[in-house]
Amino acid sequence: MKLDKPVTGGPCWTELGTNDLEAAKRFYTELFGWRPQTDPRQEAGGYTVAHLGDAAVAALSPLYQEGQPVAWNVSFAVTDADAAVAKVTAEGGAVLVSPMDIFDVGRFAVVVDPAGAAFQLWQPRAFAGAGLLNEPGALGWVELLTRAPERAVVFYTGLFGWSVNASEHYTQWGIDGADFGGMVRMDEKFPPEVPPHWLPYFAVTDVDTTAATATEAGGTVLMEPTSVPGGPRIAVLRDPQGAVFGVYRAGDEG
Repeated sequence: MKLDKPVTGGPCWTELGTNDLEAAKRFYTELFGWRPQTDPRQEAGGYTVAHLGDAAVAALSPLYQEGQPVAWNVSFAVTDADAAVAKVTAEGGAVLVSPMDIFDVGRFAVVVDPAGAAFQLWQPRAFAGAGLLNEPGALGWVELLTRAPERAVVFYTGLFGWSVNASEHYTQWGIDGADFGGMVRMDEKFPPEVPPHWLPYFAVTDVDTTAATATEAGGTVLMEPTSVPGGPRIAVLRDPQGAVFGVYRAGDEG
């Protein structure tokens, strides 16, 4: 990911919805060295921001809605959340959470693309998003896993104006020449009950050590550390509560 700060149309934040907030704090602190800070206001509902130094890098929160899965969610920055939601529905997507103001920090919505992959829209005000990108422990790449890649290209380029860098094996998303994410076609290796989804990857110093640490802390390695030909060393992990995320070696992103 070549973006070093949140920009309009790009990934600006990632947050975990979990059924055990305290356990998640312990796990990710051990894994990434995060310093979690829970908002004390009752109306914040336990929302916890994870920091590296003074920089906010991600969030952890309880599950706020019935049926909400334990999962990592990816937010993309927009200039107008209401207009973006209208565009989502016009292009065949749907709204899960209508635009709402979050204190004075921004305006927020949750939507799904036409294939069912959920993502968030963030209209920044006082809070632009992650204070670090591509540094160890911070968000470094976002990947769409979908069974309808051709439809996804039409939808996301129309919504955000992304560029598409497609090869035989992988499609990358970009903004103004800066690739920040990719897309994987979900084939028969994916069980039918696994829905399309966005997967955040966090940069780490050592993928193998991080995978071992995750296992020791009660997590699971879903994809063993692998060096992608011409690309980064990566792994896909699952935390003890079931949320899936990826890691890649910092500096490999190109």
